[in-house]
Amino acid sequence: MNWLGIVVSYLYIALVIIGAKIFEKKGREASRKFIHIMLGNWWFIAMYFFTNVWFAAFVPATFIIINYLSFKKNIIKVMERDEQDGFGTVYYAVSLLILVIVSFGIYDMPSLGLIPNLVMAYGDGLAALVGKNIKSKKYKLGDSKKSFAGSLTMFAIATLLIGGYLAFWHPGVYWATPHWSLVTAMIGFVITAIEAISVKGTDNITVPLGTLCLLLLIG
Repeated sequence: MNWLGIVVSYLYIALVIIGAKIFEKKGREASRKFIHIMLGNWWFIAMYFFTNVWFAAFVPATFIIINYLSFKKNIIKVMERDEQDGFGTVYYAVSLLILVIVSFGIYDMPSLGLIPNLVMAYGDGLAALVGKNIKSKKYKLGDSKKSFAGSLTMFAIATLLIGGYLAFWHPGVYWATPHWSLVTAMIGFVITAIEAISVKGTDNITVPLGTLCLLLLIG
């Protein structure tokens, strides 16, 4: 199953990159975000196929190298910006590697990394698309400039995912205790704030690892 997991992983990633060609007609940023969002689904493949942390870690580890070379040489064009602005694609692979080591190795609980990964993929990815395509006021935190529409999207997705995590893994406490909805919203706000202050692609590290730390804090 582990060897098959590696094969299926590479096939899925290849299909995502090929599929991004369709969105390239709408601009390089659209194809980039398609890849960013769809690669988040790789975690479901990992949870199904991998029982060994090192096999699971092999896939993101190789893409740290591949993404770095693509960043430098513009090899996978649909994945890169027209004007480079940080090692975002490399950070994405690094964060996946860390999530794999923590989830499959240290805690031996593959589902632990699912929500942090989805928050990075769907929350951050859709926030960027909404922020770019829906007119709203901008705000600036340090060197980072964000839109209210994008941040609201990030907050909504992060809160829904965290709420789903609590309702599924802590159902007795979550459904019986009203204050958990407030806790969920507060965590969503913190994650949104982390994304808002992150610059040059570092949100691909800070958002998933920040989400992971928050999930570990609440048990």
